[in-house]
Amino acid sequence: MQIRSFQLSDYRSVAELLKEVLSEECCEETMGAFARQLSWDSELVLVASIDDVIAGVLIGTIDQQKGYVYRIAVHKEYQRQGVGKALVSAMNARFRQRNVLKVLIAGDKHNEVLRPFYEALGLAPVDFARPSRPLAIVAG
Repeated sequence: MQIRSFQLSDYRSVAELLKEVLSEECCEETMGAFARQLSWDSELVLVASIDDVIAGVLIGTIDQQKGYVYRIAVHKEYQRQGVGKALVSAMNARFRQRNVLKVLIAGDKHNEVLRPFYEALGLAPVDFARPSRPLAIVAG
């Protein structure tokens, strides 16, 4: 497995992965946030590839010296094989390189269902918070 920064050539595979793994509402929100994060800092969008196949993606952001894991998605065929854990670990390394003081999980209803996953990685419920600069802004 290789964890690396998102590349433009990954776009179609990542979009298909998000559409397959996430609910329709979550996917819509995530695609907008994904585009915004790419325009702000594409180094905080990580992909996991296995045999040249995109197995997972993690979208992170930094807001006021706090690092946020905004969204993680792992292809169903690769779940429970350490892909998510590897993505979070790689993002934590990126955050440390940038002197992030605290890592949090973006607290939204879509991440709530992943609470057991995050808690298994050692993150407490207090680590769920909303960034002051939201990645997902729902047009209304």
